[in-house]
Amino acid sequence: MKKFDVLWGVALLAVISLFIIPSTNNAITAAGEIHPYLAGFVKFAVLATMGELLALRIITGDWKKPTGLIYRTLIWGFLGITFVLMFPLYAIGVGSVVHMGLLPDGGKLGASFFTSALINLGYAPTFMAFHRLTDTFIDLGEGKLDRIFKVKLADVVRKIDWNGYVSFVVLKTVPFFWIPAHTITFMLPPQYQVVFAAFLSIALGGILAFAKKRSAVTFDSKTAAA
Repeated sequence: MKKFDVLWGVALLAVISLFIIPSTNNAITAAGEIHPYLAGFVKFAVLATMGELLALRIITGDWKKPTGLIYRTLIWGFLGITFVLMFPLYAIGVGSVVHMGLLPDGGKLGASFFTSALINLGYAPTFMAFHRLTDTFIDLGEGKLDRIFKVKLADVVRKIDWNGYVSFVVLKTVPFFWIPAHTITFMLPPQYQVVFAAFLSIALGGILAFAKKRSAVTFDSKTAAA
């Protein structure tokens, strides 16, 4: 175990404690009600970036600073803002169509499942594709703002493994991870949904990292056998 393994774990426990201790939890909840977009930005900027650092640790076996870390963090924060908007949009929409009889009334669990399924089949592929694009812009621009703006969209699109995106990220993580996980998310009170989604980004970062590492090992073994 490396020193930064401990530091990362302590940082995660510190963040979790903020939501366990009543005084800090009440302060965070109140701030989220007054400034929902800012709260969503901070939650995702912190927790999703921690997930990205963890994923890189798993893949490389060491703690490394991702290329253009500050820009990746800002993008995660922006995505957090979109979740603040999308979560109630889909939840209220599902409630409306259930009331209209267009979806069956399955109670709280049914509404949570339908909300999770629709947001992950509708919005999630868009946000994940956007995130792939921004990450690739940052990588090709070597994390330097002046170079990032010079990167051409055509080069970014060619660089991305769209087959892997569709076959694994969309067709596997959406039905087998995101929909079940976000069904739990929408069972929670609204003030905890965005932060729970941010925590899930840490778990998904680990899952994607393990999958990427496993794919690399499989490819190497096949190459060696050939």
